[in-house]
Amino acid sequence: MTEFTLDTITALAKRRGFVYQTSEIYGGLASSYDYGPLGTELLRNIKNKWWQEMIREKADMIGLDSQILLHPQTWVASGHVDSFTDPLVEDKVTHKRYRADHLIETWLAKQKETSALVVEELTVDEMGAFIAENKVLSPDGNPVTEPKEFNILFETAVGAIEGAKSKLYLRGETAQGIFTNFRQVLDSTRVKLPFGIGQIGKSFRNEITTGQFVFRTLEFEQAEIEYFFDPEQAGWQTLFAEWQQRMWEFVVNTLGVREENLRWRRHSDKERSHYSRETYDLDYRFPFGFKELWGVAYRTDYDLQQHIQHAGAKLNYKDPFTGKQFVPHVIEPAVGINRLFLMLLCDAYWQDAENKRTVLRFKPELAPYKTAVFPLLRNKPELVQKAQAVYQLVAPHHTTTWDDRGNIGKRYYYQDEIGTPFCITIDFETLETNTVTVRHRDTTAQDRVNVDQLLSYLQNQLNLT
Repeated sequence: MTEFTLDTITALAKRRGFVYQTSEIYGGLASSYDYGPLGTELLRNIKNKWWQEMIREKADMIGLDSQILLHPQTWVASGHVDSFTDPLVEDKVTHKRYRADHLIETWLAKQKETSALVVEELTVDEMGAFIAENKVLSPDGNPVTEPKEFNILFETAVGAIEGAKSKLYLRGETAQGIFTNFRQVLDSTRVKLPFGIGQIGKSFRNEITTGQFVFRTLEFEQAEIEYFFDPEQAGWQTLFAEWQQRMWEFVVNTLGVREENLRWRRHSDKERSHYSRETYDLDYRFPFGFKELWGVAYRTDYDLQQHIQHAGAKLNYKDPFTGKQFVPHVIEPAVGINRLFLMLLCDAYWQDAENKRTVLRFKPELAPYKTAVFPLLRNKPELVQKAQAVYQLVAPHHTTTWDDRGNIGKRYYYQDEIGTPFCITIDFETLETNTVTVRHRDTTAQDRVNVDQLLSYLQNQLNLT
């Protein structure tokens, strides 16, 4: 494995157009990022893969797209208004705010001895006692206040007249839109238990972050599934294990991530959310350590029962064969698309010492650009014209970029650094034999391919159907 830091990935991401600082011309906005041309393509590829494998290919899955703004009682019923909090401390000198658990984790990481302390299991009072006992300071080296619970729901308002506006919340998770639409899904489709509803969408959390790039941001994209079942007909442990397997296979097989960088971590009773009977995190080894990538929780019937109580709605399920009526239980696999994105940048990063180049070794079908088309020389009209024809041939089938800047070696190395698996060069031999050079990113090997066979060649190399 190539050794690197988060700063290495951050610099590459900005330099090559994967991620930009939001509102950079105004000094930026903390914990907020925009995705550039390459980042946009990579995000789209991740989402398309998730949707295809988790929703479209499964007979027991359907999709949904709920709104960001939901009725405010949704968040009262779900418990977010009362208990969606982070432990907050404040620097007594600069008045900057930090998460208490993150300060403790940073302090522990700087100690030479290995600590068995699990920070996620500490209560707010226990965090305060630890900070006081060990004199944990802010990043600026100043004392901090006692930690307090800080609600991380974003508040907003709807209405045109000041004083007559109604308070709303930007959703803290996409899951509640699934629960509140449960009855409408049942009434408008022919689904039968067990079945799942999945969606991808933006969520918002007013978090105090620690500068871990796109790992933790104010605005992020979630891919969540609520899998409903009858607990008397299907054992939750079996379904839970099946979802764990699906998650693992997606990350390893579909996204091509190395297994040695993954692990399962079970939530302790103290750490586990109040609505969950069992929770596991699939962690990835980021440059800043193993952190949660994808979580799966057995939420029982908590959410539907809460909405039944607060809305007075009928959210029960009637078995079409037995007539039994009950409130289904739920298993929830939930992942942040932005964390999958950061994981892929980290896992694909490679310094090829032999050839003195930086390479992002994405699986070919995930790469932002699948191919790049070059005329060998930009000042030879016959080469440029032929290269344009090849570009027009390939572009409708594979995401393709055109590059005629600088010498051919620099173009190759640029495409290596952004992860393009195949570079197609049109040279003088092309004009004579109608063949092009196809260079492979990972090995730098080159094949000579007839233009008439180029699409089928790429289709086979990219393992696409």
